[in-house]
Amino acid sequence: MAHIDAGKTTASERILYITGKIHRLGEVHDGAATLDHMDQERERGITITSAATTIQWKDHHINLIDTPGHVDFTVEVERSLRVLDGAVALFCGVGGVEPQSTGVWRQAEKYGVPVIAFVNKLDRPGSSFFTVIKAIQEELGANAVPIVLPVGEGENFRGMIDLIDKTDIVLEEKDTDILDPKETPVPEELVPEVAKWRQHLIEKISETDEALLDKFMAGEEPTVEELRAALRKATIARDIVPVLCGSAYRNVGIRSLLDSVLYYLPSPKVEEGPLSALAFKIVQDRHAKLIFVRVYSGELRAGSYVWNSVREKRERIGRVLEMHADEPEQKQALRAGEIGAVVGLEHTLTGNTLCEEDHPIVLESIEFPSPVISVSIKPESRADRDKLSTALAKLSEEDPTFLVKVDPETSETIISGMGELHLEVLVDRIKREFGVEAGVGRPQVAYRETVRSNGAIDYKLQKQTGGKGDFARVKLELEPLESGAGFVFDDVIKGGNVPKEYIPAVRKGIVDAMEKGVYAGYPIVDLKVKLVDGAYHEVDSSERAFFTCASIAFKEMFKSSQPILLEPIMAVNAVTNGDYLGPVNGDLSSRRGRIEGMTQKGVNQEISAMVPLGKMFGYATNLRTLTRGTATFSMQFDHYEEVPGSMAEEIIEAKKKAAAEKS
Repeated sequence: MAHIDAGKTTASERILYITGKIHRLGEVHDGAATLDHMDQERERGITITSAATTIQWKDHHINLIDTPGHVDFTVEVERSLRVLDGAVALFCGVGGVEPQSTGVWRQAEKYGVPVIAFVNKLDRPGSSFFTVIKAIQEELGANAVPIVLPVGEGENFRGMIDLIDKTDIVLEEKDTDILDPKETPVPEELVPEVAKWRQHLIEKISETDEALLDKFMAGEEPTVEELRAALRKATIARDIVPVLCGSAYRNVGIRSLLDSVLYYLPSPKVEEGPLSALAFKIVQDRHAKLIFVRVYSGELRAGSYVWNSVREKRERIGRVLEMHADEPEQKQALRAGEIGAVVGLEHTLTGNTLCEEDHPIVLESIEFPSPVISVSIKPESRADRDKLSTALAKLSEEDPTFLVKVDPETSETIISGMGELHLEVLVDRIKREFGVEAGVGRPQVAYRETVRSNGAIDYKLQKQTGGKGDFARVKLELEPLESGAGFVFDDVIKGGNVPKEYIPAVRKGIVDAMEKGVYAGYPIVDLKVKLVDGAYHEVDSSERAFFTCASIAFKEMFKSSQPILLEPIMAVNAVTNGDYLGPVNGDLSSRRGRIEGMTQKGVNQEISAMVPLGKMFGYATNLRTLTRGTATFSMQFDHYEEVPGSMAEEIIEAKKKAAAEKS
């Protein structure tokens, strides 16, 4: 896991080669990396979907998943971390802790996943092993401890020294044999430096292990086995993050990384009990739907029946596959600790638990972020209409951050995702994989509505049409909440003035009005509504009457409580050569961006800014033009913020005009 372009896929490719899974190295920049198997990945030189494979190293069976580094595809990191026991976080030796480095680190924290850090690209000019370690400590709050020492940096980088067993792994550029690297004793001139950092390592490990601390205080030298055992315990407890280094592209440090996975990351507990497995990913293969699963206990056998405890459905396992990127290998079963794919499950969705019907269990599911950007999509011809519906349904089943809905006012099909690139890739897949020609409308921002002030209303609905009428009365109070608090409904009715059977209808009426919006037609967020009083009629009251009454009352109360429009604000990080610093800053400011800071990153400058999403469309093209293609940027959703008054009016008018034109 890492920020984009830190070298994850290159490192993974070297791991596959060293472990004998592949016999020829493929490079990301040539579009030939094994794990980047999608057409879009090979064309763009980035990872889009997490690719799973299985490798063997020193008689150990390892599941490896290479995740994307672009924030638009964060769903892939989220579901991978939910089912894996450990993670390797890669950091660029020049870039250090970058925006998505922080994002994936927080995701690992969320699931309590132990982490090993690998500082990559130490052969690049401007790289610095210890600068990156300091950034990991300060920016991520991690107890990062080097367990190797680089020999040289930048153009002088020639290998590293293992601080635990004190061997020197030397890189000899022209004669490097990745399968049999040269290991030599530590050079005489580096002995003092190695002693210093080995002492630092022993001190750090001793802080987490009493037996080792006693030995350290007594001045005794711990054995290699004692150090590794204590470091493993501290890593699994997330008390220490061991830090390695190397250059994946130049084949340096990968064997040490693989050894460290065995030494310091957890081994899955193989349980003999009943089956428990989590479905964490769905892929629409050319021939069948693949459900990726992690087995926690028991055995998932081809031809057997399992119980989906979330959907309460009995399912039959057709085929069981071990995956190598997009190449399946048929197996009889998946056992505890293994990851694979199954064919034949009709009802299972991402996050569902598979178990035995006689021993039901529900495993913790997976939380996914909400989409921030939407576009309309329509088929180019009538013949494409049904095919488009099928394609959208399959892709939304694959990707929980890809949402599809029909606008009730305009009857347009709206697709929503995590960013422009996310939607661009999905639309490209619709054309290539499903053969559907579809037109896409201008990106729409996911605005929200809320209020500035408290409000109250006492509203009565009374209709008489000859027969049974409609009667309901509600007294509501409204209170704004802090950003991100969501919606709170509080029933404080005393004395049964509104019977209990009608209170859910009151809540539904309010929620319905909130979903449709009142001020500008966007969903309403972050407020509390109290039902404080009301009245009913023995004959004319009904759930429908209270639903309608609450909906109308809420709308009126909302309008009188200083409604405001909120817009998504993105945390933007642009990295550029100093020569283009002025134009890049100026461009961000012209987009209503607030420059939060600038940091020297090797020979480049990293600009951090908060920019409204609505002003970021087309930014990638503009940045390339301003910097002659040399700058890069990333952005991720940060928070919602009030739209300035005059701009809010423009947005509302534009929405009304668009709706009128379509009607």
